[in-house]
Amino acid sequence: MSAELTTTVITVDPDWVDYNGHMNLAYYVLAFDKATDNFYDQLGIGLDYRAQEDSSMFTLGINVDYLREVFQGDELRITTQLLELDKKRLRYIHQMYQGDESAPVALNECLAIHVNMTSRKSEPFPAATQSRIDKAMALQIQLPQPASAGRVLGKKL
Repeated sequence: MSAELTTTVITVDPDWVDYNGHMNLAYYVLAFDKATDNFYDQLGIGLDYRAQEDSSMFTLGINVDYLREVFQGDELRITTQLLELDKKRLRYIHQMYQGDESAPVALNECLAIHVNMTSRKSEPFPAATQSRIDKAMALQIQLPQPASAGRVLGKKL
């Protein structure tokens, strides 16, 4: 992994469009989930890792911000940045862009935990995995964090 952000490109499928004529909120999450799979593969903790280590990543929580509509056929570019980690958790953020535009159309911040698939309990990353993710974090920490990273959901009404 480099200091470059992981990038995933997806096109809005016709089935993802709702009766308002734009991409339904559930499919933003689906697109972000596909970006998570790509990101995990880049970190070496994706599908192959599950088979080799009998471990996987489980999502503990997400924040999604819908900033602008996207429509059928739009090409979406999702960048993913590692923000923080400890011995068994990762926090990362996806930013979704329409085509080559520079302003995001949606954001998705995620917190995930490392889980042993036999016990179905969280456990620390194996040393080699931790080392690999630490190296990625050392590169990613050099990048500016999005202003919305780490925000608390909601406001007082």
